[in-house]
Amino acid sequence: MGQAARPGFGRTLRLRWSAQPTLRQLRLGSGLVLFAYVLTHLLCHALGNISLDALETGLAVKVALWRTPPAFLLLYGALLIHLALGLQAFYERRFYRVRPAETAQLLLGLAVPVLLLSHVVGTRLAWSVEELDRGYAQVLYATWVAAPGHGLMLAVGLVVAWLHGCFGLYFWLRLKRGFARAAPWLLAGAVLVPVLALLGVVQGGRSVAALAADPAWRTQELGPNHLGLAEQTERLGAIRRGLFLAYMALLALVLLARGARTLAETRGGFVRIGYPDGRTVRMPRGSSVLEASRRGRIPHASVCGGRGRCSTCRIRVVDTERSRLLPEPERAERLVLDRIGASPGIRLACQLRPDGDLTVAPLFTPQARAASMRDPERAATGEERFVVVLFADLRGSTRFAEEHLPYDTVFVIGRFLGAVGRAVRESGGTVNQHLGDGLMAIFGLDRDPKHAARDALKAVDGIARHVEQLNRMLAADLGERLRYGVGLHAGMAIVGEFGDETESRFTVLGDTVNVAARLEGLTGPMRQVAIVSEAVYEAAGFTPGTLQELTLTGRAQPLRARLIGADASAALQDG
Repeated sequence: MGQAARPGFGRTLRLRWSAQPTLRQLRLGSGLVLFAYVLTHLLCHALGNISLDALETGLAVKVALWRTPPAFLLLYGALLIHLALGLQAFYERRFYRVRPAETAQLLLGLAVPVLLLSHVVGTRLAWSVEELDRGYAQVLYATWVAAPGHGLMLAVGLVVAWLHGCFGLYFWLRLKRGFARAAPWLLAGAVLVPVLALLGVVQGGRSVAALAADPAWRTQELGPNHLGLAEQTERLGAIRRGLFLAYMALLALVLLARGARTLAETRGGFVRIGYPDGRTVRMPRGSSVLEASRRGRIPHASVCGGRGRCSTCRIRVVDTERSRLLPEPERAERLVLDRIGASPGIRLACQLRPDGDLTVAPLFTPQARAASMRDPERAATGEERFVVVLFADLRGSTRFAEEHLPYDTVFVIGRFLGAVGRAVRESGGTVNQHLGDGLMAIFGLDRDPKHAARDALKAVDGIARHVEQLNRMLAADLGERLRYGVGLHAGMAIVGEFGDETESRFTVLGDTVNVAARLEGLTGPMRQVAIVSEAVYEAAGFTPGTLQELTLTGRAQPLRARLIGADASAALQDG
């Protein structure tokens, strides 16, 4: 069949690019700009392991990159945005059993301005306000020779800024495809960069200390054109004190706002969040359902840490009438719900803040841990990625078992599963689970969506071919043909290790898996060999032909799929 563009795909991209950025996107974008600046700063420091001249050369390159007007606006705009969003996060965060890594990231970010303020004023503002040219020689003299205590605070500040950025990158990248393979290399870089930078500072400081013994060097490098006059130093000190007091005032205002919010919420009353096991958590009005679970120490999956970036914390609102009165999802939550095709009554626990009593049912159970673990709500680690899921099942196996000897039944089922498994593997897929007389296979673990979908379509053809060969081989013994059903669906799912404290397996979870299983379940009643969803053909770039709308249990919206009967051509895709 001919190639076809994905309907509406271009329009979706245009809408995505033209939409206003979300707070998460602003936080991520500004954080990446600041992380790039810190990275170049530390790499520049690392040149001190070569020589002081190498340090100055690296500084010249960094200045050329970051002191142009566009870079100036980008850097300080990102700084102001990230600082404002950090204070907002501090205001919004309720510390109900927040994970240590999340708390560390937030507190490290709040500490960065305090630790690095003097350095920023003494270098960047000294140049832009007082036109003082301070390079590595002057900075290392001030922090290594004249005031080692300031140098220690500066080193701590750089490490704190680096750790804050690394935490942010980790929370962003851990759901991305390929993160598990890249993680060891990223960890090595996260450790080596600050270590090499600090060693470079030490080597540079020793070189400056040796040079400072020469009066001629001191006259040339430590003169007023570099260090400034007394009145210039005083003006810079006043700027430093003003910025420090302003930042402390902002922190104090946020703390006061948090206290006022708590008082208002207390006066505004409490809401009760009920759970299927009968437990109830009493929370101030305005708290999220995920915060209620954490406060009540109720296990609740949340792979992204409650940032609205995944769907693992999603819940079903049990009170049907009450669900209609809940606040409408905001943009970040709506994007996730639309992406997973959530039915009415499904919400993200981290984003839903009910204003009345509510009963909910978490849909993802977090990975069980040993009783000694202190974090019972911690979810199994995984990553969200595009996959194609195939379910195949042997028809009439129950009746076959009644009419044949047990070992004959085991033999036939084993040959059927072998035939299906060969077809899956020949097409590039992976058999993930054997489910009695059927199996589940995954495509796309190491392929892009287009090729994953095409591989899965090839597998449907391959299964038909292999099972037909098996039928010819067993025809004389069985006296009947083996019949089967295949369900195929594509979409986003959580891929990772899931299980309990003693045993876990690599698998996929999510609505994509559920839909594929339900499609396979419909093949019997509808007398079809396979049912392939429209999403598979869209991903593959093929025209699916005639589609039929199917109503699946638990889904409000119908699903469009192609029905493939026993007399249909085996050619489901073009080569």
